[in-house]
Amino acid sequence: MILGGTYNPVHTGHLYLAEEIRSQFDYEQIIFVASNIPAHKDHDPCTSPDHRLEMLRSATANTDIIVDDCEIRRGGVSYTHETLKHLHDTYTITGKPGLVIGDDLVEGLSEWRNWNRWKDGVDLIIAHRMHKERIECPYRHSYVENLILPISSSDIRRRVLEGKTFRYLVPEEVYEIIIRESLYKEC
Repeated sequence: MILGGTYNPVHTGHLYLAEEIRSQFDYEQIIFVASNIPAHKDHDPCTSPDHRLEMLRSATANTDIIVDDCEIRRGGVSYTHETLKHLHDTYTITGKPGLVIGDDLVEGLSEWRNWNRWKDGVDLIIAHRMHKERIECPYRHSYVENLILPISSSDIRRRVLEGKTFRYLVPEEVYEIIIRESLYKEC
């Protein structure tokens, strides 16, 4: 199962979702892929990819979650079809990999680069992020029955910038990195 994102920063909602999907869909491997420059979301250039990877690796260090940095190493805008090729070439994947997206991305799926070429090569899994109800999706998919946790990376960044508390919204290791490196204090 592949869970991509900027992880800027990774937070407890990301980790909860991975575990919920593992529980409901019984995937053997969970791979978090940190994007370099996201193709479909706003990009925050104030945090280096190295810091985002450090936080992600620290948050998953005592788990069996795999962190893959292929999109950061590739540089430029991150495209899912390139990542899927890399993952197939790198890992033993039997059957179709599960590709997890939030329900906020469903509407724009047809605009993803080379979508029609690779959409049948994945099991699309939609997670509730914005909507409690299932939203319409014209493509074959499954839905995760997950809680919508009121936590977002953008809100955490805003809280840090404004000097508000954010401890326990992120894993302790991530909290310590943000404090030590003075992340999100500017921009």
